[in-house]
Amino acid sequence: MYKENLIESHRRIKQYIHNTPVLTSQQLNKIAGVELFFKCENFQKMGAFKMRGATNAIMQLSEEQKQKGVVTHSSGNFAQALSLAAQSLGVKAYIVMPSTAPQVKKNAVLGYGGILIECEPTLAARNKTAQEVSQKEGATFVHPSNDMNVIIGQGTAAKELLEEQPDLDYIFTPVGGGGLIGGTALAALYFGENCKVIGGEPFECDDAYRSMISGKIESNTTTNTIADGLKTELGDKNFPIIKEHVEKIIRVTEEEIASAMQLIWERMKIVIEASSAVAFAALLKEKESFKGLKVGIVLSGGNVDLKKLPF
Repeated sequence: MYKENLIESHRRIKQYIHNTPVLTSQQLNKIAGVELFFKCENFQKMGAFKMRGATNAIMQLSEEQKQKGVVTHSSGNFAQALSLAAQSLGVKAYIVMPSTAPQVKKNAVLGYGGILIECEPTLAARNKTAQEVSQKEGATFVHPSNDMNVIIGQGTAAKELLEEQPDLDYIFTPVGGGGLIGGTALAALYFGENCKVIGGEPFECDDAYRSMISGKIESNTTTNTIADGLKTELGDKNFPIIKEHVEKIIRVTEEEIASAMQLIWERMKIVIEASSAVAFAALLKEKESFKGLKVGIVLSGGNVDLKKLPF
């Protein structure tokens, strides 16, 4: 079932997204001891993979739903993605953002035509405000990561990667809300040749790592990480996929994230955000286990506040 969904979704969203480049680096291959293929979603429209899932979710709505618009809550990248996807498709987007979200991300939402509504920086406040907007405006709620249309849309990045490099042994992605890794796991299952998926996660918010051990969705008590895109938790739609199809989750320290981010900036001359670097940091941490293999890494985004670089 999901294989057809992935193929149809990819066909559906193609004209609204970029088929992003896959880059390699001899220097980083040497450092990691593997053959690396970076799927550069930092070059995606609005600067992150989330454009894929947002576009797919809106395109699946009925005409009546499209007329009333969509609403989501997000600290940044999905907020921008839904705003731009909605603008491309002529649909209104109401975006609930915590007041503490980076100003650069708020500005981007406004620049993409999103209707910005700020709230207290707690998950409860985000949910409550989004619900209020949905009731008042009749807008359809689109979850940033716990929505099958979003998950399938995000999986198209790994589908493209595997079309270019069909014999990858592993694909690494960062883990936040679980949409990207869930979609990637499905793409690897249907389009890879025994390709396994591994997630990278900060120690500072390791809910997915703990969820894999306990078998149920765990929460975070703190989210004190520079990987600001990964501060959310798994959901009941993506967790069963992750539990079944993701090999494991590797946790990394803040120093390891900053160091991996710096390496990519320096050696590849591309801009990625800290959340993106988590997947590469996870590989470097356990590189002995992957010696000589072919490894894909989804660089999830490049929306960086340049005044707050961790190096």
